[in-house]
Amino acid sequence: MSVLFFDIGATLADARMEPDGSLTLRPRPRVAAVLDALAGVRKGIISNPGPGAGAAERAAAALGAAFPGRFTDAGLVHWGVKDGRGIFDRAVASAGGVPADGCVFVGEDAQERAFAREAGMRTAPHPVFAPAAMEGRAVFFARIGLPEGRGLAELAAVAETTEAVPVHVASERLVLVMASGLGAEGLERAGFTVELREPVEDRSAFLVRDEGPGGLAEPEAGAAGVAGADGAAGRAEALYGFVAGALAAGGAPPAVLLGPAPGGVYLAVPAGARIEEVHRPGARPGDTECLLPDPALLSRPGEGAGGPGAGVRGAASGDGLPSAEVIAAVRATVTAEVLRGHVARLSGAGPLVEGEPVTVRSRDAAAQDNELVVEALAGRFQELGLRVRRHPFRWRGRQLFNVEAEHRVAGADSAVLVTAHLDSTASGGEFTDEAGAPRPYDPAVDPAPGADDDGSGTAGVLAAAECLASLLAAGARPVRSVRFVLFNAEEQGLVGSKFYARAAAAEGDRIAGVFQMDMIAGLRRGAVPRVEIHAGSAVPGPVVGASDALGELVARTLAAFDPAVTVQQLTGPADPAVGRSDHASFHERGWAAVAVSEDLFSTPEGAPGTGTRQYHTPGDTLLDEDHDSGFAATIAGSVTATALAFAGL
Repeated sequence: MSVLFFDIGATLADARMEPDGSLTLRPRPRVAAVLDALAGVRKGIISNPGPGAGAAERAAAALGAAFPGRFTDAGLVHWGVKDGRGIFDRAVASAGGVPADGCVFVGEDAQERAFAREAGMRTAPHPVFAPAAMEGRAVFFARIGLPEGRGLAELAAVAETTEAVPVHVASERLVLVMASGLGAEGLERAGFTVELREPVEDRSAFLVRDEGPGGLAEPEAGAAGVAGADGAAGRAEALYGFVAGALAAGGAPPAVLLGPAPGGVYLAVPAGARIEEVHRPGARPGDTECLLPDPALLSRPGEGAGGPGAGVRGAASGDGLPSAEVIAAVRATVTAEVLRGHVARLSGAGPLVEGEPVTVRSRDAAAQDNELVVEALAGRFQELGLRVRRHPFRWRGRQLFNVEAEHRVAGADSAVLVTAHLDSTASGGEFTDEAGAPRPYDPAVDPAPGADDDGSGTAGVLAAAECLASLLAAGARPVRSVRFVLFNAEEQGLVGSKFYARAAAAEGDRIAGVFQMDMIAGLRRGAVPRVEIHAGSAVPGPVVGASDALGELVARTLAAFDPAVTVQQLTGPADPAVGRSDHASFHERGWAAVAVSEDLFSTPEGAPGTGTRQYHTPGDTLLDEDHDSGFAATIAGSVTATALAFAGL
């Protein structure tokens, strides 16, 4: 008889910390059905409730509320850190004589599965595969080809009934999934082409983008998923060779090639291998994307939300531009001085909280200051009277938080999101040891001020919230809810926004549009101010046109705000920022989204970008000669005005 032990966060449920400090768990898709099917199997929990007094009690109460009657054996519930095999050994000992290989740990985190395997347990990367683990059947990464005439909705319907969980949609004809042999057979019987690659075991999936001329060709669907794409296969092998070599040089276990993907290559990366720190020379921002398993990935909730502007009423002028009242409020609140003050606090140039001595050295996801920044941001939003929730998730053994602040409109058809990422990195800097020899960036101790990336965007979101507060105080009332969201661990492959968007989709959230600001203060002296609006999406369907429409709204507002600014609208799969900032996590779900930035990429004509030259270095500070708070105010003001008008003000 087997005993199942489940992780909670992201595996069984999505977690969020409510304004009153309580914890809420929302069951993940297919989890209830799996638990029902395993009603006769003993079940326990192995989960880290986080630090602080009462954390385990809060987690236990939330677990009972989300899964009443499911986990009733207190002896099988284990709370604590999972930084080694110890807690898994204790779980095996609690199983009452069941041998270690009769115990199964079900958890999404690859490192935790590795620790469980050290303790002799079997593992499953998702609850759907719990029966496979109990029976000793392997789970694989697999490439699914969709024949002509078959759509993603049909694949979703079949996958929902078998042991298969989507991981990434490459195109309308290629999807990466996790599947057992049984799941693969079900997909093949339904007429889909299945190529089983490597066992999942203690690996996670990543998409690493190619930086060569033109990028990788899109693979054709076929028996191997790359039929007729020898060039793409060759380039995939070359990119894999570089990444594998870099990981091996750092002593990490080797990654496994899962084949080409549009614009890059799929890799299965073992626990402990920090692939997000591997970059080819000249790599563009966001060259690595973390991929999360999700049974609902193919459902695309955003596609049913209507086009941009549907149902919006309010003060927007007849030509689609923000009203004079909104423009005036923005000009009064989203200023260079305000943005510079916020960036100073976020980058360590001033106290994190006014009147207190603490300054920030780094917002890196691995830095201790990251949590302090989260608390300060949440506190500022609360001061503005917004409903603040923190969304916890775990990455590299650390508990991190996304921060969400909302002005909720009763009866609203949807929400408008203004977003940025709160973390930073200096992985592109040069560091030396005590002997003067080069050494790798150490995110736990090295400075990563991130004044532009993305302190500037985070400052823009704070200023946008302050602008909304001033309008509300003057009696203005939006028609849609307005939500300000700051994502963590963007530099690790869009991790925070992936968790956020996945949870929002599972909850049936209605999102009208997402306005992301990622690096908005970089402008080299003497350069023509140029703003990039990235609407391009690798995801087919209505999201493409809807995102283009959002981009057009921002472009028109920018031109009205400052006619001297050159606006570059980038759309379609040729957009160099496809998949490279947090807006992509919403494209993946079918929601309209744009990322607005300084001039990061070269123009189609080959002119170099005019943004900061201190990208991912310790030199990304307020003193950087390329940091222009006035330019940031133009971008943040235009995005704020567009978003508020889109919300009906």
